[in-house]
Amino acid sequence: MADPGSGPPGAAVLSGRSRDPFTARAGGTATVTSAPPLVGGIIAAGEGSRLREAGFPVPKPMVRVAGVPLLESVIRNFAAAGIARISIIVNERERDCVEWASGRFPDITLDWTVKTTASSLESFAIVAGGPAAGRMLISTVDAWCRPADFAGFVEAARRRPEETTVLGLTPLVADEKPLGARIDGRGRITALGIPEPALVTAGMYLVSARARRLAPGAPCARLRDYLGWLLKEGEPMYGETIETVVDVDRAEDVALAESLAARPS
Repeated sequence: MADPGSGPPGAAVLSGRSRDPFTARAGGTATVTSAPPLVGGIIAAGEGSRLREAGFPVPKPMVRVAGVPLLESVIRNFAAAGIARISIIVNERERDCVEWASGRFPDITLDWTVKTTASSLESFAIVAGGPAAGRMLISTVDAWCRPADFAGFVEAARRRPEETTVLGLTPLVADEKPLGARIDGRGRITALGIPEPALVTAGMYLVSARARRLAPGAPCARLRDYLGWLLKEGEPMYGETIETVVDVDRAEDVALAESLAARPS
């Protein structure tokens, strides 16, 4: 997807690791032809105004659920799914998040963009438009779930064909304005934005290489608008269910997520 924003790419705050495109075998070296390693992206540039109004004094990525900042929870989820490189966008009021994370996750390369964006769609486009090839796993910072559940979603999503986009869906409708989804018997999404849904989007997306580079051909103000447009344009789109995902936007969402975190695994 083309980047609708401007500005320089985020600077890596943790040292990158070499990725050798060749592997040794009997008789010499040969080019690896398997799919490139899956990379991740985290959208964390929202203002978090409702949490701030509810008395949470820290930036939204640093709001704690069961003692763990949301940003750390999402990074842990990616690590549980075997993701070793993550692009993260935060807004200009959240620069402290970059310093906080520096050196905290030595086994993961974090690439940062610090930019205040106009919408979730602009943030999505910046993250998705990174240089890595192939599909990309993207999550919003406020999509809270347990690492094992996230890893299960990723495992199921990766079994779908490479040319498809896979959305995380949940029956836990804990959102003021949920984006409902309808799926058929094969798990393919047939409609988005339906009323009184049994499943809603969970803020987690395995985005195809095509969708990452595809600029919307119609006005789209929000990420949900883009997803709806993408579906209408014929992007093969599937849903994989995660039973408990909380969209942490309000104080009551924090309480709900903490109650779920306290349940036995």
